[in-house]
Amino acid sequence: MHHDVSRRSFLKSTLATGTAAWVANSYAAAESKSPNERLRFACIGVGGKGSSDTQQASEFGDIVGLCDIDDERLNKMSEKFPQAKKYNDFRKMLDEIGKDVDGVTVSTPDHTHAVAAMAAIKMGKAVYCQKPLTRTVHEARALRVAAKQYKVATQMGNQGTAASGARKAIEAIRAGIIGGVKEVHVWTNRPVWPQAPKVTERLPAQAIPSHVHWDLFLGPAQERAYNEGYHPFKWRGWWDFGTGALGDMACHTANMAYMALQLGYPTHVSAESDTINPETCPGWATITYEFPARDGMPAAKLIWYEGFKDGVRNLPAPELFKGFKANDSGSLLIGEKGTLFSPNDYGASYTILERQGFEDFEYPPQTLPRHASENTDLMMKQEWVAAIKGGPPAMSNFDYAAMFSEAMLLGNVALRCGKGFDWDGPNMKAINCPEAEEFIAPKYRDGWSL
Repeated sequence: MHHDVSRRSFLKSTLATGTAAWVANSYAAAESKSPNERLRFACIGVGGKGSSDTQQASEFGDIVGLCDIDDERLNKMSEKFPQAKKYNDFRKMLDEIGKDVDGVTVSTPDHTHAVAAMAAIKMGKAVYCQKPLTRTVHEARALRVAAKQYKVATQMGNQGTAASGARKAIEAIRAGIIGGVKEVHVWTNRPVWPQAPKVTERLPAQAIPSHVHWDLFLGPAQERAYNEGYHPFKWRGWWDFGTGALGDMACHTANMAYMALQLGYPTHVSAESDTINPETCPGWATITYEFPARDGMPAAKLIWYEGFKDGVRNLPAPELFKGFKANDSGSLLIGEKGTLFSPNDYGASYTILERQGFEDFEYPPQTLPRHASENTDLMMKQEWVAAIKGGPPAMSNFDYAAMFSEAMLLGNVALRCGKGFDWDGPNMKAINCPEAEEFIAPKYRDGWSL
């Protein structure tokens, strides 16, 4: 079944330019709550990351609904919140208690993020959704448009966004600490789950455990038999369910650079990788995004590295580190006056490499808010709750996060096509690559739609 949000209808309402500063992205909440009013949350996906998302949401309100396709995980969380109603199907939960809910958390596998988030948005509910925001480019665009249309408070769970160090880095980069940035390198130690080259074919059928509701796990994904190699957690390396290392980590590790440089839509995306198969993500990949000049900033390339190539970590060239050692994950922003090296997943700390005149640099006045706590995951929920209650939009609201996710997910499209393409962002079109369409907006299984 095709998505019922047509490309034409939402392209008309999509911004054609890059992201602006987050404070400019505000839109009024559908029904702002009183600052003193206690909120009610329904949580979709309560195991894994969903466990902490649910418990953190409870610090700002009451948990009234719990939903998971795995009864063992559902019952475990229900012990902590016995007053909450339990469900396996989020659609039934929203139908039955949606009218009594203020906000919904979505912490499911990637392939069900969009359908769950969209269902809540269409009911006028605030949504906190884990990263990557969606599995596909089309889904990201659709959520961005819907969040604006329904005027709901949103936040994507790339928690490094709340780190004071990352916000200071963003301010410094925009103020010219390393001059105009023409090149960004981002790398990760993922994948750390089964995928190619070890796993390349669909797994054989196994008996479905009594506690797993397999049809609901599949959701909009095409039919396949159950195997314990998919659930839990191991779904990340399967194209039908996950987005691989890129989807798992780019929304963290590329976030600081993408936000600081206001990169917006790329105009060209290309990729090289280990052998591609239709089932699982490759063992290694290098993806190059090309972005045009923006508001006085030069054109820039962002290069992403993942996996092991010929038995060695796939990393940027050693000379780029100026004598420093690459760690498990991080980013390098190469500017006209120097290089900024951030040695972690979240851009929360950084070092300036070989900048001439750095001692004379004056940090700009603070423009982005800081949190009192460095529990960034919790602070992301606090920002979201503040937005629900009429405050400013959360920093990774869907207007920003959806465009960011969309840009990064184009790397997976290039991988699966086996070639690069020019990207027409406003029209969501791979200009010279018609085969990209099936990966930009793949069909849903019958009975599912956005």
